[in-house]
Amino acid sequence: MPPSWTALAPGVHVHPDHATLLSLLDRAPFRRAHLIAWILASGGTFLDGFSVFMLGMAIPLVRQDLALTATDVGLLGSALLAGAIVGASVGGRLADHVGRKPVLIGTMFVAGFAAAAAAAARDAAGLVAALVVLGAGIGMDFPASSSYIAECMPRRDRGRVMVATIAAQAVGMVVASRVASTVFSHTADLGAWRILFFAAAAVGGAFGLARTLLGESPRWLMGVGRNREAVRAIARFVRDGSEGKEALEALAARLADTPVRASRLPSGNRPPGFLALFHRAYLRRTVLSTLPWFFMDVATYGVGLFTAVLLSSLHLGQGTRSLSARLEVLARGSGDLDVFLLLGFLVGMWAVPRFGRIRMQLAGFLGMAFGAGLLLWATAFPPESPVHFALVVAGFVVFNLAMNAGPNSTTYILPAELFPTRLRATGSGFAAAAAKGGATLGVFLIPLVQNAFGLRAVLGLLLAASLLGFGSTWAFRVDDRVRTLEEHQAADLP
Repeated sequence: MPPSWTALAPGVHVHPDHATLLSLLDRAPFRRAHLIAWILASGGTFLDGFSVFMLGMAIPLVRQDLALTATDVGLLGSALLAGAIVGASVGGRLADHVGRKPVLIGTMFVAGFAAAAAAAARDAAGLVAALVVLGAGIGMDFPASSSYIAECMPRRDRGRVMVATIAAQAVGMVVASRVASTVFSHTADLGAWRILFFAAAAVGGAFGLARTLLGESPRWLMGVGRNREAVRAIARFVRDGSEGKEALEALAARLADTPVRASRLPSGNRPPGFLALFHRAYLRRTVLSTLPWFFMDVATYGVGLFTAVLLSSLHLGQGTRSLSARLEVLARGSGDLDVFLLLGFLVGMWAVPRFGRIRMQLAGFLGMAFGAGLLLWATAFPPESPVHFALVVAGFVVFNLAMNAGPNSTTYILPAELFPTRLRATGSGFAAAAAKGGATLGVFLIPLVQNAFGLRAVLGLLLAASLLGFGSTWAFRVDDRVRTLEEHQAADLP
């Protein structure tokens, strides 16, 4: 390479004009354009939380309305997440090949259509099929949105904004709880579950339309040599007078169609293949990105999807007469507990940039284990005991706070930071697919384990998953100092 090229890290050099553009992105002040990009890119995580909560509230109604068995209920929960496994894998590869923006738009329309199909389903098979497609749409969004946010945000704000992006999942749950409680307060019809899915369809369609306003990721554009488009995308985020339109256009003219390369993988015109995730330069990152997220989602989606079921088992809302009245109480109670998800994310927005991704992930897994232990301890007391109630509330609060201040934030961030730009969405998609595999396993097993062995066994499963998440994070931890994305991509690992 020419000696004048700029060194981003030992052994990794880029054209000096690319280095200038990357520096502009990293040093830009947080502006309205960044805020709009974050709001629109967070639609997928919002819809994820919204749909998971709505499905959890719909299951008791669907079970009676469509005469479902316990196995059918397990399939409903796992269908949403099984679809996300395929969606995350496909979405990651697509986002690396065709760009972030087309995938971000398409995923919301796919999810919205599938939610509408779920609302119109007439039997268990139709509902399961619709939920698989809904899960696929949401799963495709995860790698595209995390990559987009990581590539557009200033370096000093990247961690906080990415925590805020996954925090939209909790916002979706809280909003869904209010929608569900309103629906149940106005109707006792068993078919009210259809309204819940129509609400999810409206959310997906609205975000799909709004995302047409997004620009493409500047880093992805530079990675494929579309430098003129890249400078126009950068201009959305950089308007401080120091780099005018003419100066940016001059940089693009000099670069022509030269792609930026900032990784330890061989250069080429096509994105690296899937097997590049297991290249010796990135294997440790791949394991760190996937295994802890797998264990976390066993616990996270088990609690999230079956919060209402678990609270019902712990005798919340048992004094009411009708199913719709009980569901209204459970929706409000679940929503009140989910507020602590948001509080956990707020803690994460402060703590993750301050203490690092790995430390917060380790601390969060330990907190989750402690919260699950409190819930397990609560089962030793009679349901009418004030100690029982206090331990249930404390257990959910601690679990949700720790989860979102730690691993629910950091597992979303790490793959988006640790892989090269042209492999980023593929790596994020593989990690998300592995996580949804854990989620699928968790939500399928929970009703079966509860029916066969009782609630104590379910809570023991959540405790074990939290401890395994801690152990896998510790075993494969890396240096997680705040760096530019290009420095992350090129860094040597122990």
